[in-house]
Amino acid sequence: MKITVMSYNLRYNTPNDGDNIWTNRIYRVARIIQEHQPLIIGTQEGYHIMLTGLNERLEEYAWVGNGRMGEHENEHCAVFYKKAELAVLHHGQFWLSETPYEVGSKSWDSMLPRICTWVHFKHLISGKEFLVYNTHLDHFGQTARDLGSVLIWDTIRSHRTEFGLPVILTGDLNSHPDHFPIRFLRGETDYQGRQTWLKDAYTALPGTIGLTAHEFKGGDTGEPIDYIFVSPEIEVLETQVDRREIDGGYPSDHYPIVTSIQINDDVFKQQVLADN
Repeated sequence: MKITVMSYNLRYNTPNDGDNIWTNRIYRVARIIQEHQPLIIGTQEGYHIMLTGLNERLEEYAWVGNGRMGEHENEHCAVFYKKAELAVLHHGQFWLSETPYEVGSKSWDSMLPRICTWVHFKHLISGKEFLVYNTHLDHFGQTARDLGSVLIWDTIRSHRTEFGLPVILTGDLNSHPDHFPIRFLRGETDYQGRQTWLKDAYTALPGTIGLTAHEFKGGDTGEPIDYIFVSPEIEVLETQVDRREIDGGYPSDHYPIVTSIQINDDVFKQQVLADN
């Protein structure tokens, strides 16, 4: 089964952005999504009014997620999906803290509460099921980013044992490739005996990855902070960072990351047996 996945930090709506306020950008975001036609989009920094407005322009999609302060308060890590092709079987959210199911909680050196939204999907045509996780690590605290990535892995590993399904992780991780969260999630280093088997979708991007957060200035010089990871049975066919302007302006201060993947059944069965 081949699908397209997108990770996209939408940039929250603030008057400090001047001409780049959300109301001037929403149609650009909708257009770039419509052009790529992803089955799934992991979004970050979306507030409820932004998400509902975007959804009005993307009628083929629905979305799942709550705010980091509970209900629909503040930032969401919402997951959009094509509602004619996918059904939501289960979904949940946890906080990247020492009390992950306490609403609005934060720990370590995190400046703000941070969350991870997860969704158990069923593909209606093929009957295949898979899990999607979407997150936004703290922009201030290194320990919060490090231990947040470990908590996400612990949850993925627990769900893998429970459901035995392929995994997709999207997010703004506020980390460069040589920082601990990325090296850990790639399985290049461990944490107290934990070591992941996730694959970085950038392995399918030829050449230098380049910048993904650009402050509405554009360009590609620098390091990425936005990522997509997948479990071993998923083949990454192609990955791109879409750096286009739309009608003379950028849709967000982050570029969307777009990955084409294929879930291979035979490899998946072998991997699940190995995991268990």
